[in-house]
Amino acid sequence: MKDKVSAIQKEELLKQYFGHSAFRPGQEALIDALTGGRDVLGVMPTGAGKSVCYQIPALLLPGITLVVSPLISLMKDQVASLKQVGVAAAYINSSLSYPQYLEVLRRARRGAYKIIYVAPERLSTEGFLAFAQEVELSLLAVDEAHCVSQWGQDFRPSYLKIAEFCKTLPKRPPIGAFTATATDEVKRDIIKLLDLREPLELTTGFDRPNLFFSVETPKSKAVWLHSFLAVRREQSGIVYCATRKNVEKVCEDLQERGFEATRYHAGLEDAERRANQEDFLYDRARVMVATNAFGMGIDKSNVSFVVHYNMPKNIESYYQEAGRAGRDGAKAECVLLYAPSDVHTAKYMIEHSEDNEELSEEERKLIRKRDLERLIRMAGYGKTPDCLRRYILRYFGEQAPVHCGNCGNCCGEMERVDITTEAQKILSGVTRVERKYFHSLGITMVVHMLVGSKEQRIYDLGLDTLPTYGALHGLERSTVRRYIDCLIEQGFLRQTEEEHPVLCTTERAKDVLFHGETVVYVGKKQKKPEKKETPADLAADRGLYAALSALRATLARQESVPAYVVFTNATLLDMAAKQPRTTDELLAVNGVGSRKAERYGAQFLRCIQSWRETDR
Repeated sequence: MKDKVSAIQKEELLKQYFGHSAFRPGQEALIDALTGGRDVLGVMPTGAGKSVCYQIPALLLPGITLVVSPLISLMKDQVASLKQVGVAAAYINSSLSYPQYLEVLRRARRGAYKIIYVAPERLSTEGFLAFAQEVELSLLAVDEAHCVSQWGQDFRPSYLKIAEFCKTLPKRPPIGAFTATATDEVKRDIIKLLDLREPLELTTGFDRPNLFFSVETPKSKAVWLHSFLAVRREQSGIVYCATRKNVEKVCEDLQERGFEATRYHAGLEDAERRANQEDFLYDRARVMVATNAFGMGIDKSNVSFVVHYNMPKNIESYYQEAGRAGRDGAKAECVLLYAPSDVHTAKYMIEHSEDNEELSEEERKLIRKRDLERLIRMAGYGKTPDCLRRYILRYFGEQAPVHCGNCGNCCGEMERVDITTEAQKILSGVTRVERKYFHSLGITMVVHMLVGSKEQRIYDLGLDTLPTYGALHGLERSTVRRYIDCLIEQGFLRQTEEEHPVLCTTERAKDVLFHGETVVYVGKKQKKPEKKETPADLAADRGLYAALSALRATLARQESVPAYVVFTNATLLDMAAKQPRTTDELLAVNGVGSRKAERYGAQFLRCIQSWRETDR
C-alpha cells in the first residue's frame, strides 16, 4: 500500500508543479532510488527531464536538497522556474553580496527552502561547511556531473571537492549525479571521483527525436546565415563561433542587417555578458552569437535553432551545444556549417590550449592525444554522407538504424557523381607535388595548384610549373576540397599526423591512375535554407499561437521573468492545437500544472475565447 501511495504522490507532484501527466523514460526509476536512499548516475539527453529526477525527491524528502551546479546563469534560471510553480528554492554563488548570502543561510536554517543550488567552490568554505553541519541535508544532486572527469570535455577541478565535502557531513545523504553526455570512461570516473556507492546507473539514450540535424558546406557562411535567419525572425536561436574574433564579426554583421543579435564570449566585461545573456533569455535579442563560453546548462527552453558557424573540437561538445535547442520538446534545428579550415583552427586550439596545472606531463600528453582523436571523429561528422543521427549515437555507444528519416542526410537530396577523371587529376597532382617536395604540401596548397590559383605563394613554390597546375580550372575550390576529402575517406589519399599535416598518395592511388578503378562521390545537393514546418506547427492555429505568445510576453514583462518560464513554446503549440475552453481542458495541455493553471489559466482561456470570437 505504501508503494502505491508513493506512486500516487509522485504523479500528483509531477502534474501539480511541472504540468506533466506521466514520467518520461528513466525518471521514475531514478526518483525511486533517491527517495529510497540509493545513489544514482543518470545519463539523460538535454530536454529529457534530468532536473525532475532530483526535484521530485526534494519535495518528497523531509530536509533540504542541495544541488551542485557549475554556472550562475543556470542556478538563477532553475530557481526562477521553481518559484513560478510554487517551490521554495534559493541559490548560493558569487552573484550574492555577503549580507544576501547570510540571509539565505538564515532562512535555510529556519526551513524556508526545499532546494538550494550551490556553486562547487562554495562547498569548501568555512561558513558553508558550518551551515551544512547544522541542517538536515536529505539529498545531494550533482548537475553536469561529467565536469568531475578530466577525460570529459568540461573538466572543472572544483568538482573534485564534492566527495570530500560529503565526508564532513554528520550523515551522508544519497547522491544523484546527472549529465547529458558521458562516454563509458567518463561514467566510470564520475562513480569513482564522486564516491558513489553501488549506484543505480541509468542511461536513457542520447537520441533527441525532436532535433533535426544537418550539415551544410556553403560557399559563403555569412550569406547562408543571412538566408537562414531571414525566414526565422520570430524564432530564438544560438550561433556558435570558435573564436572571439568570429563572434564579434558575425554579430556585427547580423546587427547591420537588422537582426536582433547580441554576443557572448569570455573577453567581455562581466556586466556586459550578464546584460547580453538577459537580453537573450528575455527575447529582447533573438539571436545569441557566442563562443562555447556561453555554455553548459543554459536553461532557455524556447531555442528553436543552434547553428555552429565553426566546427567544435569534439562530438561531446557539439552534441551538448546543439542540445540547447528544443529543450521544451518542440521541434528544433541543429546545423553545422562545415569548412575544412575549421579543422585546422580546432587543431591549433587543442595544441595551444592552457594546460590544467593539476595534471602531470604524461596526463597532459594523453589528454592532447585523445583530444586530437576526438577531433578526427568530429571532422568525420562534417563529411559523412550517412545518417547524422546514427553517427552521433554510435559515437556514444548506442545502436541506431541506418536511416533515421529526420536529419539532413536522410531527408536531403543526395547526389552520386562519378569523379574518376577529377580523381585522376588530383592523384596525379599530389604525386607530382610529392616528387617536387620531399615532405609534400598541405591540402590547401594542393587545391590552389589544381585550380590554377595566381596567388604569389604558388609562384614562390614553383607550383605553376607542374603539368597539373590548373588541371581542375573551372571548379570551385570548395568542390575540389570535397573531392579530396572523398579520396581520403576511400583510402586513395592520406594526411600525415604531423603538426603541419601534408597530403600523400597511398598504394591504392595506382588503382585509379593505372588500373581503371572508378571513384564515386556521394554528397548532399546544395540548396538555400528554408523554414521547416513541423507537425506541431501544422496542428496549431498560427494566428492563435501568435496571440498566446503575445499574452505570454506581456505576463513575462510584468513579472520580470523570461517568457518560457510562464509557458514554453511546446506548451503554447499544444494549447493552440487543443484550444481548451475550461480549466479542466487547460490542465490536459502538456506543460500546464495546477499551479500555473491557477496563476495564468483565466487569462489564457480568455485569450482563446477572444480569438474564437474574432476569428468567426
